[in-house]
Amino acid sequence: MVPVKTGVAELPLHSGHAPSWLIERMRKLADAIVTVIVESYDAGEFLRRISDPFWFQSFGCVLGFDWHSSGLTTVVTGVLRESLNFEKHGIMVAGGKGSKSKRTPEELKTVLVSHGFDEGKVENLIRASRLSAKVDNALIQDGYNLYHHAIFVDEKGRWAVVQQGMNVSDGYARRYHWLGESVKSFVVEPHSSILSDGVSSIALNMTSRKCEDARKISVDLVCESPSKLIRIFNTLNKQESLTKWLGEETSTTIMEKVPAYLRMPKRVNWDLLR
Repeated sequence: MVPVKTGVAELPLHSGHAPSWLIERMRKLADAIVTVIVESYDAGEFLRRISDPFWFQSFGCVLGFDWHSSGLTTVVTGVLRESLNFEKHGIMVAGGKGSKSKRTPEELKTVLVSHGFDEGKVENLIRASRLSAKVDNALIQDGYNLYHHAIFVDEKGRWAVVQQGMNVSDGYARRYHWLGESVKSFVVEPHSSILSDGVSSIALNMTSRKCEDARKISVDLVCESPSKLIRIFNTLNKQESLTKWLGEETSTTIMEKVPAYLRMPKRVNWDLLR
């Protein structure tokens, strides 16, 4: 089964916590709603629904968390993590916010092995979890850094991912949805829809089909010897624009015609390439 990224949602960052009385009510209601969906359709239908950013947002409101806030993502996935299990719903949830997200592989392995999943299927699900997070954190350079990651898995090994990144300077969070169905690649336009209050004027999307050559060149560069890459990198850093030798008025006119571009930090972790 192959992954499809199903949507993105942008939400304002808010501080604070949901009250305990609300969390308890949300758990009970989530249990009941998911039970009805699974019994009326199947677990796969629930995975399809939570991979829709509009449905997920509406689901959170129905459960009682009706703030238009980044907290809806973390609270709803936290409630589902505590409410769902293989025995009753045929679905488990691993991961969460902060340090919980880093324990996702261990959680998956522990729960899935205990429920009869073979080693190959467990490793595939762990790989799906890691790659979906890596794509949204690294291949898409949009200013949002992941701080929340949760993966939903049913008894047949079907999965969905709901994860969220934070842009502190803009005061917004962005939610990413994945569904493990009907796409050929993790890295070639895995989104089936994007929901956003605004579009960044400058962003790097290495999953775009237009970036196919850039992806290939990136792999070629990584396969080169680190010493050669260091020489190339240092040479590029010494280059200067021709506008330096033009008059101030001419230089300003030229720069006004230059399209917006992304200036990446000039830092390389050479140890990773050795």
